[in-house]
Amino acid sequence: MILTARGIDVVAEASDGAEAVAAAVLHRPDVALLDIRMPTMDGLEAARRILAQAPDCRVIMLTTFDLDHYVYAALSAGASGFLLKDVTSAHLAAAVRLVDTGDALLAPSITRRLVERFATGAPHPAARGADSPRLHRDLAPLTPREVEVLGLLGRGLSNTELAVELTLSESTVKTHVARIFAKLNLRDRAQAVVLAYETGLVAPGDANG
Repeated sequence: MILTARGIDVVAEASDGAEAVAAAVLHRPDVALLDIRMPTMDGLEAARRILAQAPDCRVIMLTTFDLDHYVYAALSAGASGFLLKDVTSAHLAAAVRLVDTGDALLAPSITRRLVERFATGAPHPAARGADSPRLHRDLAPLTPREVEVLGLLGRGLSNTELAVELTLSESTVKTHVARIFAKLNLRDRAQAVVLAYETGLVAPGDANG
């Protein structure tokens, strides 16, 4: 899929994972779209290497397979988004813009399965590998309001939706989210979503979508 959309410039293309890493390091894109299954080096390893050498880059993983272990492996690799390849061009462009702002994106069907998996206390082994993010399970550093915000993040609410739900300004919501990330050493909303499930703040059926 070749992305063409107003305001989005394609700075490089690659035919395999190794080329993708080299291109990302050379061109420093804001967002990289990676196929899970690529020759030479798969998308998960490419994501790890890109984020290690170009930490400001955001990664969206694309796959034809809606499988649990890909979701957890992608999140542990540091991906900010995960979409199936049947996504429309408009949706893909919107996803690129979303993660470029520092947000995270998971397809609704994948989010629901993520909730169910973590709510049962049985995360997939791919989420427990050596490269998995070291998330804090102790929410003691958070204020009651921040715990509430984290729970809503886990349900998939955007900042705008959080502002409406909590009757706060969007700037105040952004401040709460930033403090949660800082206190719990979270990279982005994808990690916040996982943590909300792990700590029981979100249960099956709570997620939007």
